[in-house]
Amino acid sequence: ILPADYWRWWLLSNVPETSDSEFTWEHFQQGVNKDLADVLGNFASRVTKFCRSKFSEAVPAGGTPGPREEQLVADLTAKIREYEGHMEAIEIRKAASALRAAWVLGNEYLQETAPWTTFKTDPEKAAVQIRLALNLIPFYATLSAPFIPDAAANMHENMGTSPQWPVDVNAALHALPAGHTFTVPEVLFAKITDESVADWEVRFSGTRD
Repeated sequence: ILPADYWRWWLLSNVPETSDSEFTWEHFQQGVNKDLADVLGNFASRVTKFCRSKFSEAVPAGGTPGPREEQLVADLTAKIREYEGHMEAIEIRKAASALRAAWVLGNEYLQETAPWTTFKTDPEKAAVQIRLALNLIPFYATLSAPFIPDAAANMHENMGTSPQWPVDVNAALHALPAGHTFTVPEVLFAKITDESVADWEVRFSGTRD
């Protein structure tokens, strides 16, 4: 009834490693909508659509990264090393939490820098901001592949990239050259509606009228 990645993400991010987990349709809905749709999916959509509308369907040139970009690289480097540590220790639930936190860092950067506002007065600075954000899409795709492989493959396809593990986060976030073309993705994760949840609760309740 739903894409496999929805189930993979929820089950792995709630795996009962050190404590019990309880499945409810509402909890499942919240996990998919907030994590996949609102954080990761929304990021990829906003970045590519904005770039298409103000620049083109290609990585823009111009500008020089500043302190905020350097801070993002440092924050992501720390978070990815944490993610790798949890994965190596087979602490899947903690790894999922670190991965989501990495997604959030990109969204916070986008909200703080607001390239849609910057563009009005400083197009070159906006180009720097959106170029870094575009690089985050294949970066996130590679990191997320163990949890959501189908969506990760779609993200790489849309960006015209292939998986490269970010040993050097700074290099990974500057990997796409100016002029590199991409395709604005379809909706990566459709939100689960309240109506669907109500229907599934009845259909899979295990009771009969």
